Amino acid sequence: MPELPEISLFRDYVKETSLQKTIKKLEFPDASLLQSPASKFEKALKGEKFDSAVRLGKYLGISTSGGTWLIFHFGMTGKLEYYTNQDLPKYSKMVIFFDDDYRLAYTCRRKLGKIFLAESLQKFQEENELGNDALELSEKYFLKLLEDKTGSIKGVLMDQHVMAGIGNVYSDEMLYQAKIHPKRKTNNLSISERKQLFKKMRSVLEMAIRKEGVRKDFLKSYLISHREEGADCPKCDGKVKQIKVSGRSTYFCPSCQKEEK
Repeated sequence: MPELPEISLFRDYVKETSLQKTIKKLEFPDASLLQSPASKFEKALKGEKFDSAVRLGKYLGISTSGGTWLIFHFGMTGKLEYYTNQDLPKYSKMVIFFDDDYRLAYTCRRKLGKIFLAESLQKFQEENELGNDALELSEKYFLKLLEDKTGSIKGVLMDQHVMAGIGNVYSDEMLYQAKIHPKRKTNNLSISERKQLFKKMRSVLEMAIRKEGVRKDFLKSYLISHREEGADCPKCDGKVKQIKVSGRSTYFCPSCQKEEK
């Protein structure tokens, strides 16, 4: 599933291709992912321009000259495709036609994404009880978020109500880099461990953005290329183990990430 680094790429893609172009018309080859009637999207967007693109965790918000926000959630397989003079991209759900004959299509093969209209990004965040974007958190605010949490640290990292943008893959990587077992109770982490986790959270997300989400290009010391039961740990002689944490398949090294006794 696209997580915060991938949404950064979608944001930059929209900035590079689709801002300040008048929307001529919209088409909905499959309106099943729309969270409002298609007519409302047409009324809100037709004749307007995209002013800005903003990341909010796993969501991409695009502001318009008319004041409305178009917001995408990408599910497992959602993506954006900017094109002209070619056939409709496969699995297109929504196509935005610009006045220069270019188009922006939202595609989603597994139909797990969603497309919203909102009065503002802030109101959307409040209505959906989303935490702040993980890369926008200060260390002080991050530590405060963890203060009263009693669940597993992996579950807290992935809780979009606590902080937005971290999913299954990157939470595993952060915990691996911080040498923290994914089942550790959050309230049992020391201050130094929490500070280390904040540092690794930022470094993992920032590195993933720099590598444009191409996981085979990540550092050799990263767990991400070893997410398989029994795989060699990239940092020690241990073997990667798979368990379930918060209902998700979780990969870690028992040698590097010691479990509490």
